[in-house]
Amino acid sequence: MANKLIGEMGLHTKISNIFAARNIITAKDALSMPEFELMELIDVGMKETKSAVALISEATSPPCQSARSLLERKVENEHLSGHLPTHLKGLDETLCGGIPCGVLTELVGPPGIGKSQFCMKLALSASFPAAYGGLDGRVVYIDVESKFSSRRVIEMGLESFPEVFHLKGMAQEMAGRILVLRPTSLANFTESIQELKDSILQNQVKLLVIDSMTALLSGENKQGAQRQHQLGWHISFLKSLAEFSRIPIVVTNQVRSQNRDETSQYSFQATLKDGLQEHTKTYDSHLVAALGINWAHAVTIRLVLEAKSGQRIIKVAKSPMSPPLAFPFHITSAGISLLSDKGTELKGPGINTIHARGHSDMINFHGECS
Repeated sequence: MANKLIGEMGLHTKISNIFAARNIITAKDALSMPEFELMELIDVGMKETKSAVALISEATSPPCQSARSLLERKVENEHLSGHLPTHLKGLDETLCGGIPCGVLTELVGPPGIGKSQFCMKLALSASFPAAYGGLDGRVVYIDVESKFSSRRVIEMGLESFPEVFHLKGMAQEMAGRILVLRPTSLANFTESIQELKDSILQNQVKLLVIDSMTALLSGENKQGAQRQHQLGWHISFLKSLAEFSRIPIVVTNQVRSQNRDETSQYSFQATLKDGLQEHTKTYDSHLVAALGINWAHAVTIRLVLEAKSGQRIIKVAKSPMSPPLAFPFHITSAGISLLSDKGTELKGPGINTIHARGHSDMINFHGECS
């Protein structure tokens, strides 16, 4: 909540503009300063400063709610927004209908595992007519790494839904509903998503895909605190955009090597041996998601795509709707397909560690898209 944007807190327009002009963007920026110092910085009276701080504090720290009221609100939101079906039966059942609207969903895995293929199939599903299980809307696909292929999307459609895609003009219509943006820098990306907020509802956009967030940040020279500040702003904006528009936002993430002195992401996920936490060197060969712990907390759903001994696996590593589950899958001309609709429950550090054993010997369908 500390990264909540001041411009969305209901402050008077004049005060909100002053905060923006002084580069006070989030609640944390405003509340971390003494009131007198803030008053001098924004150059208004103490009464206006106290009023603004009170409003920001109230918006940042909402009142306590009962479990019943939270459940009622959750049911209402799901009724209003719903889910985007993945058309993978076992995964859709696990996620209570598919990729949830109004939150961030992350796909993370090594290069070539199928993240972009998954995203393209989701884009197809969102643009598909409602009568056939789609959302009958438009898609904004931010293709940072130039992996989107309209030919591959049409191929998936022809193989998955031949009764629809063989209709005259349908393939071109579905492809035309997917708007592909290719930002050349993080600043260009930031400008694009800020403009999107106003147009999503007007243009019936039903899905936003960002492939990939890691590539955007890796192109910047900023390190340490500056990099985390950049990431924090984008996390806050994307979460706000998802909640405001009630659409699913799907973001891909890359992987990094696990450090020798790095423990499991959470202490309760470490295995125990003779009453002591097992030494972390056991997991040195594993990969973990990039972008860090703040990003991990920001996403509501984390789907991990990995490979063990040449077998692709998709894991529901984080979800408020289900325990961690793993499903074997392969990639065909129709896109990603599960080999079994029954998931295997996961425990311990295997939930968040990412394997790529045998992955280098696996060849993508048509040799394209990660």
